Amino acid sequence: MDIVTERDAHLRIAPELLMFLPVSRRQEWQRVTPDRTSTLGHHVESIGIPLTEVGPLTIGDRGVDPSYLPVAGDVVEVGAVPRPQQLPDEPRFLLDVHLGTLSRRLRLLGLDAAYHNDMDDPALVVQANEEHRVLLTQDRGLLRRRALWLGAYVRGSRPQDQLRDLLERFSPPLRPWTRCTACNGLLIPAAKHEVEPLLEAGTRRNFDVYGQCRACGQVYWHGAHSGHLEEIVQAARQWTLG
Repeated sequence: MDIVTERDAHLRIAPELLMFLPVSRRQEWQRVTPDRTSTLGHHVESIGIPLTEVGPLTIGDRGVDPSYLPVAGDVVEVGAVPRPQQLPDEPRFLLDVHLGTLSRRLRLLGLDAAYHNDMDDPALVVQANEEHRVLLTQDRGLLRRRALWLGAYVRGSRPQDQLRDLLERFSPPLRPWTRCTACNGLLIPAAKHEVEPLLEAGTRRNFDVYGQCRACGQVYWHGAHSGHLEEIVQAARQWTLG
């Protein structure tokens, strides 16, 4: 840690948040210069960390808000969001255009996960706010939009890593096989004779139990890919239990 000058304040960044800093500045201690107008939240975001990822902010033994105005000599502990993150209601999600595979896996688990492959950033913020959805993205700029009520950065490049990150962060209740992976609608049991016109001959011959999406009409059954999907479900249950 550098010596604190009369003009400086220091931020001590939690290890979980270092990934957001530029490589050239990826170190625990960050020095900022208070100017009597910039808030602590502004200083944290200015070094690259979205406030959606920040948890407790403390100076000594007292907590402070992102709106706090730092003064010279402050040493601020910048913590990460505690896991599981507590929300007022059961989480509902909205995913940006780059997270299509993750959205289907969340739906497989019965989680309410809205997704559009053609929605721009302002429209995403509007929908997230209007429907009280947590906006999931890997776009840090999107998370820094002031109008956004709540968002979360998705860690990982592979869908399984992204899914684990989200489940460990929010620990949502899982209801596998209850949502349409195509449109997010709810599934209801369907009698075979009701959906028979929509089935291929081999499917009609080999399967008798079906579900159908109430929203789009998509028909589901436990077919050739069910083993792989069941592996995703079982892994998800383990991650949620922690």
